[in-house]
Amino acid sequence: MRFGLFGTGHWAAQTHAAALDAHPRAELVGVWGRNPDRAAALATRYGVPAFDEVDALLAACDAVAVALPPDVQADIAVRAATAGRHLLLDKPLALTVADADRVVDAAAGSGVASVVFFTGRYQPEVAGFVAATAAAGGWHTANVIRFASIFQPSSPYAGSAWRRAHGALWDIGPHALAVLLPVLGRVTRVTATDGPGGLVHLLLEHDGGATSTVSLTLDAPPEAVAAEFVCYGENGIERLPNADGTAATAFGVAIDQLLTEIDSGTRDHRCDVRFGREVVAVLAAAEAARAQGVARPVSAP
Repeated sequence: MRFGLFGTGHWAAQTHAAALDAHPRAELVGVWGRNPDRAAALATRYGVPAFDEVDALLAACDAVAVALPPDVQADIAVRAATAGRHLLLDKPLALTVADADRVVDAAAGSGVASVVFFTGRYQPEVAGFVAATAAAGGWHTANVIRFASIFQPSSPYAGSAWRRAHGALWDIGPHALAVLLPVLGRVTRVTATDGPGGLVHLLLEHDGGATSTVSLTLDAPPEAVAAEFVCYGENGIERLPNADGTAATAFGVAIDQLLTEIDSGTRDHRCDVRFGREVVAVLAAAEAARAQGVARPVSAP
């Protein structure tokens, strides 16, 4: 399967390109980026051409891997799907529900396969937890903490403009929701408030009556970096285990699953663009709740 890579940053190079280059059924055929010099450097690193035009790379590939800011990704994804190219996208799918809907409509209209890369969902420890806890049911609530510290000078994401602009809600919020939604059910209403140090706190109401809380920041003091996910309910207490392996290894699993969708002709992957749209709808409702100081309903598909 010929993949075109869109993006040239750390995540594109160390995760997407590395996994595509190592995969026995994937061929990286080219790179496009908004910065031609960086695109050329990454392409040279993997021995493939750099493309100046989006459509030229789309013409050379069967599927796209996109590691770009979400608003840029949405436009590329629509163009790729419309051209009949399968989609291996990153989270969040987009920055607005309207843009997420455009991607969903384009994928449905052309019949292409789609997978959105929520890293943990492709790691065996996390995937096993999601499957087991979702099957068990009976959960009343969950508490999630994701405190990262990515703006330190040594971080490869310190200069990420979109992460600075949109913060933890849009960057690491999708990781929390990718586990919460299959376990507790669709989110119907969101309350959100800010705290110091880039903190955002969410209170989520789920279809069926469960509730959950999520606290996020990208700018925690290094000594306060933390990741916790705990479910409480009729079956007691379950904690999300730590995941082993690299992000590139997980991306390799995502490639496997996209290829399975393509080979089988099915279009029902559990993390497809429709699920990506569901996550964006929760994030957008949370953004509105922060701004207005009131609980907000979540837009249904």
